[in-house]
Formats: sequence, C-alpha cells, structure tokens
Amino acid sequence: MLSGPRSKYKGDDSVCGITGWVDYERDLTAERRTALEMTRTMRFRGPDDEGLWIDPHVALGHRRLAVIDVEGGVQPMSEGPATIVYSGEVYNFRELRRELEAHGHRFRTRSDTEVVLQAYLRWGAGLVDRLNGMFAFAVWDRRTEELLLARDRMGIKPLYYAPTPHGVLFGSEPKAILANPGFTARVDEEGLFELVMMTKTPGSAVFSGMREVEPGHTVRISREGITDRTYWTLSAREHTDDIPTTVRHVRELLDDIVERQLISDVPLCTLLSGGLDSSALTALADDALGADSVRSFAVDFVDETGGFIPDELRDTADTPYVHDVAKHVGSLHTDVVLRTDQLASPQVMDGVLRARDLPGLGDMDSSLYLLFAEIRRHSTVALSGESADEVFGGYRWFHDPEAVNADTFPWANTAFSNGRDLLDPGFVARAEAYQHRRYREALAEVPHVPGVSAYERRMREICYLHLTRMVRVLLDRKDRLSMAVGLEVRVPYCDHRLVDYVFNTPWSYKTYDGREKSLLRGAVADALPESVVRRVKSPYPATQNASYEEVIRERLGELVTDSAAPIQPYLNTTAVHEALRRPIGHASLQRDRIGLERAVTLNDWLTAYRPSLV
Repeated sequence: MLSGPRSKYKGDDSVCGITGWVDYERDLTAERRTALEMTRTMRFRGPDDEGLWIDPHVALGHRRLAVIDVEGGVQPMSEGPATIVYSGEVYNFRELRRELEAHGHRFRTRSDTEVVLQAYLRWGAGLVDRLNGMFAFAVWDRRTEELLLARDRMGIKPLYYAPTPHGVLFGSEPKAILANPGFTARVDEEGLFELVMMTKTPGSAVFSGMREVEPGHTVRISREGITDRTYWTLSAREHTDDIPTTVRHVRELLDDIVERQLISDVPLCTLLSGGLDSSALTALADDALGADSVRSFAVDFVDETGGFIPDELRDTADTPYVHDVAKHVGSLHTDVVLRTDQLASPQVMDGVLRARDLPGLGDMDSSLYLLFAEIRRHSTVALSGESADEVFGGYRWFHDPEAVNADTFPWANTAFSNGRDLLDPGFVARAEAYQHRRYREALAEVPHVPGVSAYERRMREICYLHLTRMVRVLLDRKDRLSMAVGLEVRVPYCDHRLVDYVFNTPWSYKTYDGREKSLLRGAVADALPESVVRRVKSPYPATQNASYEEVIRERLGELVTDSAAPIQPYLNTTAVHEALRRPIGHASLQRDRIGLERAVTLNDWLTAYRPSLV
C-alpha cells in the first residue's frame, strides 16, 4: 500500500494569485503604486488578504484565498535571505516538514508556504523534485539577487512572465503583467492562431513578449539573464505489471491521492457530473471522510423544451446519473439549475472574459462560471474529475480510427474545432498550417519504448498529445473560472504519479474490457452504481435551449454588419449569413452554435483587451 497522511483533514495554506517585478536598473521602492495595481488585478483569486513586499530591485505581490492555516499563512513570507509568494497546495507538505525539522529547521506556522520556503533554503531550486501538488511560486534570494519561478508538473496552477530589458514581470494571470505600463498588449497572427485552433503550445501566452512558465519547469532570473530548466516530463519505460496488478495499483494511487487532496481547513465538496471520473472521486472522497458525508454539486439547465435530445456530442443527460451516484454514495447533493438569461447575460459573459483573459467557450464557460459561483456560497474547495479523459483515454476520438490516423491533433476535426467555416478562408488556411507545424513539433517530443507495435506506438503519441496539449487548455479554463469566484478546484487525476504510471501502460490495457477508460472503470467499479459503470463518456453539458442560441445569433448578426467590429477582418461574411439563415433546430444546431459563440467571444476579447495586432 502507498504511504500518506492518515489523520483528519487539517492542513495549512492557500491557493492565491501572485505577481512581481524585477528590475536591476531601477529602484522599485518608488514603484509601490504600480506593484499594488498589478497585485489587485487578482483580487478575485485572493479575496481574503493582500500583501506586498518591496526591495530596491524586486516587488512581490500576493492575493490570498485562505484554505489552510487561515491565520498563519500570510504572504509574502520571508525567512532569512529568501522571500516567497506562493499559490497552490503541496499535498506532501507534512512529510517534507518532518524531514526539514530533522535537519534543524523550525516553523512558525502550519502553512505549506513556509514548508516550501524552508525547503528552498535547504535544497535550492532542487526542492521542486520533492513536491507533490499543484503550485506556482516565486522566491527572491537576496544573497544572489536572483528570482526563481516554479510551476507544478502538469501545469495545474498558472504562471506567466515577460522579460524586460533589465529584469522580468510575472503573474498568475496575464492581467497582472498587462497592468504594468512597461508592457504593451500586442498579438501577432500566431497568437490569434492559438485562440482559434484549440492549440495550446507549451510556453505560449498569446500576447507577444509574454511567456508561460511551462509545466514541470523552473525559470531563474539573474543579472546575467533568464535560464529555463526542465525538472519533470513524461518519460517512457516498459510496463511490467499485468492487468490485475495494474488495476489494483491504479486504485491504490487513487485512494492515496484523494485522501491527500481532502486536506482543508475550510468547507470542501466534489463536482459531480454522473460520469465515471467525477463519480469515482465523489465515492472515494465519501469513503475517506468516514462518518462525514461528502458534499456534491452538479449543473443542470431549466426550460429544456421537450427534454434532453441526444446530439453529436452527448448521448445522455447527466442528471439521472448524478442522482444515482448521490443516492448510492449518500452525498449531501445540490443541483445548480441555470436559466438561459443567466448563461447569455452580458455581465456573466464579461466576467468569463475577464477571468480567462482569452476568448471563452460560450455557454460551456458561462455555466461553469455560474456553477462555481454558486458552489462558493457553500464551499471553498472542490475536487474535480478534470483530466481523467486525457490520462485514461476517454474521448471518443481516441477510439475513432480516422481521428487516430489523421496527420494532425486527433481533436482537430471534431465538434470542438467547429466554427472555422465562419472565418476568412485565407486566415483559416494559415492557421491550419500553423497547427500542423505545432503538431509535428509535439510528435518529435514523444518518448517511446522500443519493440512495440506500430499501433501501440501511435496510441502512445495520441496519449502524449492529450497530456501535453489538450489537458492544458482545460486546466487553464478550470483554474480561471474557479479562481474568479474565489473557489479552489483540485484535480486528483493530475497527480504526476498517476499520470506517469498510466501513460506507460499499453493501450491494450487502457481498453482491456473493450471500452474507454478501462483501467479507471476496473479500479473503481466496486464503489459505483451499475448505471454509471455502464455509462458511455459524455462531455461537459451545454444548454439545448433554443432561446440561448437566439441571443448569440442576434449578437453575431449585429457584428457582421458593423464595419467597426474588430472581428470583421477575420470573418467569412457569406458563411456567417448562411449560418444565421438556418433555422434553429437544424440538424447541425450544435455545430453551428459552437462556431457562432467563438466568433462572438473573439470579438468581445478584441474589443475589451484592444491588443495591437502585429
């Protein structure tokens, strides 16, 4: 069995927003107002507290959402020559604390922030190899006048930076960097391609001159320049466990991961969709809590005329399965039922836009944002099933020979990529060429095990593409929309131990029962109702209410005739007019609506952020 914390779920810190500024040629003590403005861009990420620490060549800002050691985890935090701003949760902080205490370190708080800071003083940048969790942090070392930026292995918590002539700007979100007058919002055509092609290129931040700290990387800033180091990546090795042993080990990992991630000093819940992923977490969390019942939340929609209708994305509605799980587990369950006027509300759509700093995914973003806002009224922390499809092979295109064998990302020609026909054909052609270049670059990274079949080799590539490209789009979305309302969402399936283990299992193991996500199903079937065990994968829900599409059509109809709309140069106006003429309820309803939403949200983003297009 795996070792891990076994006491009741009390821990110690916060998931927050961090920002900072290093300038080796300027006295930043005179720039307090700007540093404070950068910090306050993330007030929703950290509604509970604010901190700012300034030295002559560095300013570090922090907004706090208190989750653990509510009183003691105040930041920025200093110890000896080092000062840290930290966002995230380190789930093995107790073991690390005991190890550090054995080395003579003494602690003033119960916070994992202090554990990470003391670990830096003991092991330097090598501390990241010892951390299990989701985190992004910055440490300023006065001995060397160097800044260390670090991000967790899967990129669960965000961290952006922008090199300057004499240092760097950084922040949990682009908006923190954009708030500094020394940075200008510019976007080149490749940045626009990233927005419209569902391509999440590692390191790309869309805005020219801005970068993401890549998952599993550290970035060191010194007077000599900027150094990027990889400390973790997916690696290939032969899998020697048989199927029963593999299934058993997956369950052991999940039990350990869920128990670790229940650590919280504030109310905690699960996101429940009635699918295999979220249902498994809800059941395992309830079991780990013992006498305490887990709380669960699900999203649903009102006014679905005629009831749920299967479409090209979804065969079944979530609600019956959600209720099966809630009854089976005995969770304290709440359905959050949303109305069309909420989903299409200008205030909600603007809130989504400001949260993401990028164009959104229409009502799939609005509904998630509203769901999180309602959950936040009852809980501060939620467990999510996000990334299980990428880890275990759940999407339909994993099992579609045409998508698997296509010379592009396997999701590139699915419903999730709809909407290109509404854009200028020349722009789309250049975007597709860009996407293909990025695809070839990704393939060149894939680690392989020698001696496997061509099919197993290809499926390893497909899994790698999802774990390094697709999952980052979804993790980014989840983080922004949850933190925008002060909710911390944890993603147990992104534990790097589980990801690494399952990545190296053969595809034949991942489909050993002839279905998707076989290893996960086999590992948790005993904890779930039979209806959920049998259920076919269904993506995150979207409203089927025609009145929602009417609102989106009306907005796009106004844009296509407005010569001043920034989206105009990128539209295929003939295709837009054709789409707007098709009756709602047409067979291609779902396909059309995704495209309409994406055109509208791209225009909203160009209008709100007003980037210089270069």
